[in-house]
Amino acid sequence: MSTAAHADSHDDHDHKPHGWRRWVYATNHKDIGTMYLVFSGCMFFVGGMFAEGIRAELFKPGMQLFDPQFFNSLTTMHGLVMIFGVIMPSFVGLANWMIPMQVGAPDMALPRLNNFSFWILPFAFTLLLSSFFVPGGAPAGGWTMYPPLTLQTGASFPMLIFSIHLMGASSILGAINVIVTIMNMRAPGMTLLKMPMFVWSWLITAYLLIAVMPVLAGAVTMQLTDHYFGTTFFTAAGGGDPVMFQHIFWFFGHPEVYIMILPAFGIVSEIIPTFSRKPLFGYEAMVYAIASIAFLSFIVWAHHMFTVGMPLAAQLFFMLSTMLIAVPTGVKIFNWAATMWHGSLSFEPPMLFALAFVFLFSIGGFSGLMLAMVPADYQYQDTYFVVAHFHYVLVTGALFGIMAAIYYWLPKWTGHMYDLKLGTWHFWLSTIFVNVLFFPQHFLGLAGMPRRIPDYAVQFTDWNMVSSIGAFGFGLSQFLFLYLIIKCVRGGVRADSRVWEGAHGLEWELTSPPPFHSWSTPPSAAVIAHGAEH
Repeated sequence: MSTAAHADSHDDHDHKPHGWRRWVYATNHKDIGTMYLVFSGCMFFVGGMFAEGIRAELFKPGMQLFDPQFFNSLTTMHGLVMIFGVIMPSFVGLANWMIPMQVGAPDMALPRLNNFSFWILPFAFTLLLSSFFVPGGAPAGGWTMYPPLTLQTGASFPMLIFSIHLMGASSILGAINVIVTIMNMRAPGMTLLKMPMFVWSWLITAYLLIAVMPVLAGAVTMQLTDHYFGTTFFTAAGGGDPVMFQHIFWFFGHPEVYIMILPAFGIVSEIIPTFSRKPLFGYEAMVYAIASIAFLSFIVWAHHMFTVGMPLAAQLFFMLSTMLIAVPTGVKIFNWAATMWHGSLSFEPPMLFALAFVFLFSIGGFSGLMLAMVPADYQYQDTYFVVAHFHYVLVTGALFGIMAAIYYWLPKWTGHMYDLKLGTWHFWLSTIFVNVLFFPQHFLGLAGMPRRIPDYAVQFTDWNMVSSIGAFGFGLSQFLFLYLIIKCVRGGVRADSRVWEGAHGLEWELTSPPPFHSWSTPPSAAVIAHGAEH
């Protein structure tokens, strides 16, 4: 073999795959993280389109655009796509990008499993979304999939169940990978209580995922056997109990809510210290607060079910344990406030989104306390008050956390600085419109407007119009975000020392610092002096 031919064959074996192969066969944590984020971005616009359809129908009373069955399909698919297709993959993408770098690992522990856990998702959502085109239409029983509602959806039912299984498998594999990476691949000297907060929040989230995703899988499999194999787990006529499904579902569903918010807590705990130029106040308390929230999330599930007729003792237990979650959550809020106290604050887009998160997530927390009260919950149950509550938690909570993270880390990922003015515009438009969208829904719910209905009494018209205008404004402002990201990835101003040494550059030195020898560069004299002062 000639030297040139040998060199060619050597190149064929050793050079990195490029083009489509780079992505299909990806085992690099950054490439896989990017694919997760791009996938969740696409799903964000799909799920958002469903939401805009819902708000367009509700702009005024009467049936305008859709028949009731299709409207119910929209609410169902909006919930499933946003939860399993947007929030969770976004956080897994951020975990893939950041956890190896934050713990000093060369990659995720199980790179091929990582590739597999991503590629399950496009197939799962192709299956789910194609259910719109089968006889009987898309599932219309709500994202909670309560029997007997879900059983009536015809041919889309098995597609729904199988896609849920695939999403669950993807989540479990991703969670295993996160745990193994964090536990086995930390840099020398990085003990657990020296890890950045984002890593801690994901470690705890990963354990939650492994604990609860199989519970959902069991519940939907029992529904499948009820439908096709003659079992009667949830069929009252055969001695089954539809309320049992609710218990099993919410035993998954409530920790799931915390799976979607804990990584955002970690992100905000990284951003606020950076832009306050101060170490995080009460680092260990924050870690224990996240762990407490995760533990308590397992014993509060039936607060979603106060109206099913459970015994008074059970109602009392679930009411009190739900209110108990406010304690560690309050610890986190106060610690973020204390971090900013006497800090040297600067208000770039990541900090703006983190601050909006703290304020608006707290609104969702307070309305959650209201919903925890059994006698009051009888009035709120299944009204738009509940819709307002969980959207304050999941949009201004989880979604704003994701946006904050993208603004925070995008210059590190791309080497380019995004347009700060456009980022600030995106923040203000999103924050104003998200409140115009969801705050009036509290009033609608308190006035008695039920959720998941396509038509309503005329006295609810005004606030519905306001809410729908907010929805259209919020949706349109996300195209600005898309433009900003594409512009940043394609080029623009190089991320200079301002990014690395300015507001963004203090990240490694201020949030739970690793030991000196694992810093890529020694800390500056100013930072050491700053630490000595405090």
